[in-house]
Amino acid sequence: MSIKRRDFIKITGLSTLGLVAIPASELLAEIAKTETSKSGKKLAMAIDLRKCSKEEGCTDCIDACHKVHNVPNFVLPDGKPNRKDEIKWIWKEHFGHAFNDNQHEFLSEKIQHIEAVVLCNHCENPPCVSVCPTKATWKRDEDGIVMMDWHRCIGCRYCIAACPYGSRSFNWRDPREVLEEQNTDFPTRMKGVVEKCTFCNERLSRGLQPACVEACKANAIVFGDIHDPKSDIRKLLSNNFTILRKPGLGTNPAIYYIV
Repeated sequence: MSIKRRDFIKITGLSTLGLVAIPASELLAEIAKTETSKSGKKLAMAIDLRKCSKEEGCTDCIDACHKVHNVPNFVLPDGKPNRKDEIKWIWKEHFGHAFNDNQHEFLSEKIQHIEAVVLCNHCENPPCVSVCPTKATWKRDEDGIVMMDWHRCIGCRYCIAACPYGSRSFNWRDPREVLEEQNTDFPTRMKGVVEKCTFCNERLSRGLQPACVEACKANAIVFGDIHDPKSDIRKLLSNNFTILRKPGLGTNPAIYYIV
């Protein structure tokens, strides 16, 4: 058995203090068990672009997410979207823009011209986390979700610059001024902070699926623990060819796309 340096320090330190009454091998087993439990679950999402493309013009997943999370809809006087102030947690992007590294350049014409649902990728190695000076964004040990604490955000926008997927939005205006309906079960944000998808952590804590998954009438979005061989998402990924957004960056996204 190989012993990591930090585990060796734990054992020798406790032994020196006279606090270890069990063999070192058993103590190592307990340490390994603790570390495994911290990283034993990995939540991810699979989006079947074949099913999604059949529902042309459908925005059910977007509408559900934005309604549940009080995401504002800023529009111009003529009713068109205000791209400057736009806030988005989940949206659709042309396939060529979402997957612009030509990793599979010979996919069918139909696939290459659809609009793909995109959102925060909840990366295994999230660059947004490492650049945040206040730790307002972090990755949860228990399931890998990249979280946001809007109260700690100082609006520096380093995370926006670091995210290679454009998955974060900055509140240039107070979003509450345009909310026609407000979900009182979820906090509203304020001017000067960044926000993004959190995999509906508040719904997961109540045993519910993310809002986008629940709203998808095409059953094109599947969510679950990819480390669980018996989970629906694991079975789906095992039986279908998938692609990731910008895999060459080494971020290891948790959003898989079935093509």
